[in-house]
Amino acid sequence: MTTALTDGSWTEIFDQTERIPVLVAQTAPVAAVALGTGAITFTALRALVRRWRAQRFARDARLVTVSVPPQVDPASAPAWWAHQTGLLTPAWKRWIFGSPHLAFEYVADAAGVRIQIWVPGLVPPGMVEETIRAAWPGATTKTSPAAPPVPFDAAATGGRLVLGRNDSYPLKIAHDTDPLRSLLGAVNGLKPAQHAAVQILARPVTGLRLARGYRFAAALRGGRSTSIRSLLFDLVTPGFRSRATYGYSAQAARSTAHPERAEQIRAVLAKAAQPRFEVDIRYVVAAPDRPGTEKWLRGRAHAVASLSALYASGHQHLRRRRLHDPATVLNSRRLGRSYLLGAAELAALAHLPHDPDAPAITRAGARPVAPSPDVPTAATPASGPVRVLGDADAGHPRPVAVPVSGARQHVHVLGQTGVGKSTLLASLILADARDGRGALVIDPKGDLVNDVMDRLPRRMAGRTVVFDPSDTASPPSVGILSGPDPAFAVDSVVSIFHRCFRSSWGPRLDDLLRSACLSLIHAYGPRATLAQVPQLLTDAAFRARAVGRLTDDLLRGFWAGYDELSPAGRAAAIGPVMNKLRAVLLRPFVHQALSATGSTIDLARHLDRGGLILARLPKGVLGEDAARLMGSLLLAHTWQGITRRAALPEDERPDSAAYIDECHNFLNLPGSVSDILAEARGYRLSLVLAHQHLSQLPKDLRDAVSADARNKIYFAASPEDAGDLARHVGPVLSAHDLAHLGAYQATGRLVTAGQPTQAFTFRTRPLGEPFHGRADEIRHASRKRFTPQPTTAKPVTAPTKTLLLDPRTDHTAEEGHK
Repeated sequence: MTTALTDGSWTEIFDQTERIPVLVAQTAPVAAVALGTGAITFTALRALVRRWRAQRFARDARLVTVSVPPQVDPASAPAWWAHQTGLLTPAWKRWIFGSPHLAFEYVADAAGVRIQIWVPGLVPPGMVEETIRAAWPGATTKTSPAAPPVPFDAAATGGRLVLGRNDSYPLKIAHDTDPLRSLLGAVNGLKPAQHAAVQILARPVTGLRLARGYRFAAALRGGRSTSIRSLLFDLVTPGFRSRATYGYSAQAARSTAHPERAEQIRAVLAKAAQPRFEVDIRYVVAAPDRPGTEKWLRGRAHAVASLSALYASGHQHLRRRRLHDPATVLNSRRLGRSYLLGAAELAALAHLPHDPDAPAITRAGARPVAPSPDVPTAATPASGPVRVLGDADAGHPRPVAVPVSGARQHVHVLGQTGVGKSTLLASLILADARDGRGALVIDPKGDLVNDVMDRLPRRMAGRTVVFDPSDTASPPSVGILSGPDPAFAVDSVVSIFHRCFRSSWGPRLDDLLRSACLSLIHAYGPRATLAQVPQLLTDAAFRARAVGRLTDDLLRGFWAGYDELSPAGRAAAIGPVMNKLRAVLLRPFVHQALSATGSTIDLARHLDRGGLILARLPKGVLGEDAARLMGSLLLAHTWQGITRRAALPEDERPDSAAYIDECHNFLNLPGSVSDILAEARGYRLSLVLAHQHLSQLPKDLRDAVSADARNKIYFAASPEDAGDLARHVGPVLSAHDLAHLGAYQATGRLVTAGQPTQAFTFRTRPLGEPFHGRADEIRHASRKRFTPQPTTAKPVTAPTKTLLLDPRTDHTAEEGHK
């Protein structure tokens, strides 16, 4: 039922309508105050919230400094930025806490240009670093607490780079050359206290803001605006079109008359299809406030900002805006007003330079490679005992170790001076000592043995034999000519002298030394010493007694012919032998260790029992020839004893190792090096062969080490060696990687379960702190147990200075003994 309005009702309505202006006038001041208060409160609250968010982002923030790999794929940067969309958090967190952003920075000073990424503390540690290493293989990262890019107290000028048109249009992303080269050139060559920085702040964006690109493309194509603002305006003003709708419709009307719109639409849609980021770009140049600084700042800032022209496309460009208090704004790293860029645009602005000639950039060294899962981290039932080498420097941090069983295939360690070889060797030796495995160490410098003795467990006192020329006490003595196999002992001595004096060796010298050593062994058995050789050659009475004990007709015939020589002929024959022997016998330390009657230590048996033999043979103290001869003779005597393991079942042979630094000086055993390495593997003696350059190795030794020392550990190598060694670690590592390994960084290719692993990189661990006085304890225990005690028994012989004179210039020695 309806009721018609009477004339009185219409009169009331008109009266109320006339009162509306009066009511508005009365309430307007109150409404204005309320709206103003609300706006101020909202603005203040928003500022407080933004400041609180910025403080949360800055708390525990870090800088990830990136070293550029030698080769950079231009496609890596877009992929990396697209990966950073993972920084997006759930919507409710973005509303409350905000969305974290990154700051990609090019920072220049007198030292050069470094690329660093500021990461908020809210981002999990390692997340950004892992994505960098994944996107740019070979890049290395260094994480440190966040620090300001430029000093706060310096005079500074700078600006912002903003888009010149609607941010739906894209910038230029295709360049024939790397645009960074111009930027790096503009900030290169700074003097001390001068700074320059370009900062690109970016955070991924989602939600309604992403739809603007599609709406803009629709308007260009001729569609109607579908923005929420326009729809609401249309609802409250029926019959009228919003300005936005009218503008878009007008553009649509013109689209048919402008065919270039098709290209614009494609560009807008291509950008809209990418992950997009809110971006702000800032640049600052700073220097101490001195006369002329302002002019320099303006010129350098203009040079930096002018590079924005490189990114101008047919649709979009960058323009400059003034930045107030530039140093403070740049150092705050706060992302406020921003515009949208696609991942490809952002990558064109912020990436690692892919121009190999880019100036002033810190290049990465070797490409870090993670070890494969079959490289053990610790002893397991499958791998057995291990020796830990260090820690992986790529992938998940973890120890890397070589199985003791795999080390039986021998270990080749190569690296230049000062790169960490000795640290690795000391670590391996200490691991053997802790685990009760025997080890022989031959150190021609002396520092390696000192480092080991300072850190040995106390229980190794009394189980460690020390040969050290700096010790005032007599050294342990080793019967070089004694042993279970006299022929092998003589072959070892002759072979060592031959290899040490290769350039002056001949068949006559070889025959004389071999016959002399064999005769002494046959005549005096285990009491024969190398010191008796000069007396046998120069003392007719001693020679007659020794020959009288011989039963070998060949040896007796040799000495019969020797006695028939004239004194001058004998002097000419024995002269070369005598000057070689003088390298050993005129050194009291070497003479006492290798030429005493009887042995105080069975080296091989000592290894079998888990003992340690430290031969400290510094060439600066002993001389190069004496150090080489003594180290070679100790190794040969040990090897002769090791061969006794052939009588044991294979599973009962104990594992032991021989660590030989500058191995080319001491691998002078008789026979083929390849055969020796193969036999040593069967006897479970692991040879760890260390040296500096491949050119130090004779060809036969080089070939044997390449083929038969299957565990490879390479520190930084020369470019020449790196090219040859790359065959062992390819394809994952290259010659460049081997030549650019850092200090204490190495690449390894190990043998596990009989198979070689893929090459990887790792860092050695620093040695632990030395134990105070431990080296003295080790030395004292070695002297007490292994040094020969004084005796009143008359020795068989003792070489005198007269016997060691050169017989070619002094013949009184033999004539006086006749």
